Amino acid sequence: MRFYALKIEDYSSKSLQGIFEKHIIKDAKVTTDEWRGYRPLAKDYTIEQIPSNNGMNFKALHTMIHQVKSWIRTTYSWVSEKHIDRYFSEFCYRINRSQSKATVFNNLITRMANAEKIYHTQIICI
Repeated sequence: MRFYALKIEDYSSKSLQGIFEKHIIKDAKVTTDEWRGYRPLAKDYTIEQIPSNNGMNFKALHTMIHQVKSWIRTTYSWVSEKHIDRYFSEFCYRINRSQSKATVFNNLITRMANAEKIYHTQIICI
């Protein structure tokens, strides 16, 4: 699972459509709360709307929103509205990177650390 965030002007389907187009493929199954702004998007996406239950049905989402807010408040002394999507992009990069440690680079470093020692004289061809 990956996390993405974008600034939206309002809660209309037109504003919400941007994140759908940028990060969600058309045949994905999307679960949302019952906000009516998602209904027009159902013509292009498979959307299942369920009650929010005061946020309890979307606990992971609310946790991530809280983390974004806390990160911005504690990292920056001032936030420019003009660059808010850049702050969001940085947070998304950091959180997605921290959750995917099994990358090629990390696997390489792990394998190197666990491998037998190879000395310089063994590497050089004469």
